[in-house]
Amino acid sequence: MSTVIALVGGFLGSGKTTLLLAAAARLQKSGVRVALITNDQAGALVDTRLAAASGHTAEEIAGGCFCCRFSEFVGAADRLLAYAPEVIFAEPVGSCIDISATVLQPLKRHYGERYRLAPFTVLVDPLRARELMAPHANPHLAYLFANQIAEADLVCFSKSDLHSEFPELPGGFALRLSATTGDGLDEWLAEILAGARIAGSRVLDVDYRKYADAEAALGWLNWQAEIELGNPLSPAALAGPFLDDVSERLSRAGVEIAHLKLFDGADSGYIKASVCRTGEEPRVEGDLTASPAARHEIVLNLRAAAAPELLRDVVEAAARALPGSVALRSFETFRPSPPRPE
Repeated sequence: MSTVIALVGGFLGSGKTTLLLAAAARLQKSGVRVALITNDQAGALVDTRLAAASGHTAEEIAGGCFCCRFSEFVGAADRLLAYAPEVIFAEPVGSCIDISATVLQPLKRHYGERYRLAPFTVLVDPLRARELMAPHANPHLAYLFANQIAEADLVCFSKSDLHSEFPELPGGFALRLSATTGDGLDEWLAEILAGARIAGSRVLDVDYRKYADAEAALGWLNWQAEIELGNPLSPAALAGPFLDDVSERLSRAGVEIAHLKLFDGADSGYIKASVCRTGEEPRVEGDLTASPAARHEIVLNLRAAAAPELLRDVVEAAARALPGSVALRSFETFRPSPPRPE
């Protein structure tokens, strides 16, 4: 039987990784083998660290979206076949559009005997949807959001445990999910794995110059370092204040966060914390009771409407304030290059 590939897109901070890890755990509990493919414009991804820490087999595609790294995407999926997964979840970059034309259609045309495609799900944060559909919304980000909705085979509201009201979307009805409580998770899995919906049923007509300008409206930063502490701290005690410090410095600089997430791994356990807008309380997962440790690996990913140089200055200042020695492993700040699909 063919392995199912299920792509889940959605704007930055919509909860894609959290949903996929919850879905993978649910399927594995019922005896279904699952693997994941993560994706970003750069390396050192929080999502990949979180997938590995959660015990899932994962591949990472860095340096561009799936559309611009299609051969690498297929190579990653083929390598995962060695683990005999029945389902491969794949999460494209949160600023990407035109997934149907550049990924789903080639997969169906050239790899249909190897893989069966699930309908393309696009995840929507209800609060972000209101922001990006408002008249005063950033036009570049609103363009990306609208096109993500337009090409979805299936639209799902995320974070239903936090919201009681949901905006009306251009495409109409959307499922409601909570990866935290599990509400709607079984219904969504049944929908995407049943094979009743056509995958890649909608293909966009994309102006790639406008698309490039929209992606470049955000600054991107990926930072990874090893921290040695004189006085051991738990992952929560180190990561929480660091994330708060970065967020507060961005707020003072007048920077609007699109997504800020951090992974702290230590021998005693791990924690992942994230915020999706300036001033928001972090959402935290992992082991809050992990014991103190002297050595930590921290990975931080930041997407914000600001110059990459400003983001670099903010994170460097916050890193200097950490209570230990910092050995930098990788540090990238940039605006995404114009997309060039294979």
